[in-house]
Amino acid sequence: MFNLSKIVVTLFFIGYSKYIPGTIGSFVSCIVIFIFNIYYDKFLLYLFFTICLFISLFLINIYQKKIGINDAPEIIIDEFMGIFTIFLFFDYFNNLNYYTILILIFVFFRFFDILKPFPISWIDKKINNYFGVILDDIVAGIYSIICLIIINELIK
Repeated sequence: MFNLSKIVVTLFFIGYSKYIPGTIGSFVSCIVIFIFNIYYDKFLLYLFFTICLFISLFLINIYQKKIGINDAPEIIIDEFMGIFTIFLFFDYFNNLNYYTILILIFVFFRFFDILKPFPISWIDKKINNYFGVILDDIVAGIYSIICLIIINELIK
């Protein structure tokens, strides 16, 4: 089970990149989820998100227990889930073109994931388990959604 967790939590070993694994994982996640968003029904996206969330939590827990480190840098499935959270609201950004949306999703998510404004910083420091690993990135995704909705409304 540890080998499976290693593959999933590192997004097929992308997390082992020597340079900026979270940024690379976010970039790959944007592309993969954008393709899912084009080809699959919204219901399937919500279902896939829910399944991925529970599997991610389970596998992060296994991985962290084995290596003995909480939120190790190679764990980047949380970036995937944070980006995925934003794509659940993709249809609300309809005043922007696809390329602009993709760039803004990536930039806003990385901005909030790196700077960690409250409550992201609080979650990152206080919830030291597999749930905290995912939750701070989902909140960064929610902050990104808010920014994208504001920009979308300003462009009307």
